[in-house]
Amino acid sequence: MGNFIARDPDFAARVAKSFDAQGMMGHIGARLLSVRPGICEIEMPYSDAVSQQHGFFHGGVIGTIADSAAGYAAFSLMDAEDGVLTVEYKLNLMAPAAGERLLARGQVIRPGRILTVTQAEVSIFKDGQETVCAAMQQTIMRIVGRADIIG
Repeated sequence: MGNFIARDPDFAARVAKSFDAQGMMGHIGARLLSVRPGICEIEMPYSDAVSQQHGFFHGGVIGTIADSAAGYAAFSLMDAEDGVLTVEYKLNLMAPAAGERLLARGQVIRPGRILTVTQAEVSIFKDGQETVCAAMQQTIMRIVGRADIIG
């Protein structure tokens, strides 16, 4: 993990445009908070639509925002015409996600020409207290030369 330099000077606008094009992020109420080279943060407020039967955030939406935060951290380092796809991720749910909002912090561990390794932590906020509730490791594939997979 280190200080990365974006190849594309317009990386932040490119990430925001891609994020806004994801129907899933709008569906679950997620919001892009920040993006810097190799780093991305996404938050999501609690609602019944993203809960499981005990009133916690559902593990599926925790994985969804972790996947996007880490994926966009990788995408921030790509060329303007590149696309990204998740190859795999491993998610550990470490504490019940009971609270008002989630915050996923994704970062690049090792960028590569084709595969980039990332990680994300997801925190739950309740009554002003932050608790890490999930950790993810992910592999992202850089897609080059496909007009149908840009962004």
